[in-house]
Amino acid sequence: MNKILVTGGAGYIGSHTVLLLIKAGYDIVIFDNFCNSSSESIRRVEKLVDKKIDLIEGDIRSTEDLQRAFDTYNIDSVIHFAGLKAVGESVEQPLNYYDNNVNGTVTLCEVMARNGCKKIIFSSSATVYGDPATTPILESFPTSATNPYGRSKLMIEEILRDLYISDKEWKIVLLRYFNPVGADSSGTIGEDPNGIPNNLMPFIAQTAVGKREYLSVFGDDYDTIDGTGVRDYIHVVDLAQGHLNAVERIDNFDEVMTINLGTGRGYSVLEMVKAFEKASGKRVPYKIAPRRAGDIATCFADPSYAKEVLDWEAQKGIEEMCQDSWRWQSNNPDGYRSESSNI
Repeated sequence: MNKILVTGGAGYIGSHTVLLLIKAGYDIVIFDNFCNSSSESIRRVEKLVDKKIDLIEGDIRSTEDLQRAFDTYNIDSVIHFAGLKAVGESVEQPLNYYDNNVNGTVTLCEVMARNGCKKIIFSSSATVYGDPATTPILESFPTSATNPYGRSKLMIEEILRDLYISDKEWKIVLLRYFNPVGADSSGTIGEDPNGIPNNLMPFIAQTAVGKREYLSVFGDDYDTIDGTGVRDYIHVVDLAQGHLNAVERIDNFDEVMTINLGTGRGYSVLEMVKAFEKASGKRVPYKIAPRRAGDIATCFADPSYAKEVLDWEAQKGIEEMCQDSWRWQSNNPDGYRSESSNI
């Protein structure tokens, strides 16, 4: 049976997508170097699906590691999550981000082509829209980047488009995510950032569980409902479903598909804090801090194209996002390092 190679399959979005793919009957192999993920996530997915998951431990920059995956398994297509993803770190370590994200993808595509595998679903980001002039954001909006992380995603998109122009046998889907939050409803797998979280939801959750003293809210003078930044938060399970729909439809596409995955609705930082307090029954103390360089006021998707071409739309609202995040965090106060009788 043909397998789907899932690079970065042990990560936050990768593990939730792997879970959904296996439940839908797909045969997958995870490729990961665990530089910002945990093998514990794979163990827990195995428990949820009651089967062993094939794994190749390797680096996407290594031709040898990737070739090992193709030599071992009959790989038909790739879902490409693997990449470094912290905006602040990318500003401090641009060469590392370009090497890992951009060079890694070039190496991956070279090995894929050599093995006659020409189907790829790429994990892109709404950061490629830079600071949009208006919202909601359509796929046709101009692109730009305000940091090396976003620029690496943009470069990869361009590389994949050039690849298609050179060889029309390629089937390529670029999925531009908005802000993934939440966790599987079992509370068994979830977001487990290394060190201080870069994203809002794990920071709120860690504050609610007592791991952090307070949440820093960066800026309260934006032109928004309450002065705090507004983002399109999408439940990670909805996001995973978007990949499943893309896998099912990729053979029908005869052009590079660029698709937003978002809800079409924005929430401010303080609205998220209030919703999380309601879901968890815990107080989330916060302090207003200065704006961060590169942050924008408002960012949310127009998701209508995803509905049209993938028959996909987000199903889960802010209550489920917060409830599932809290279930994961309270079951696993220290993420995958937690010892819990619930698991």
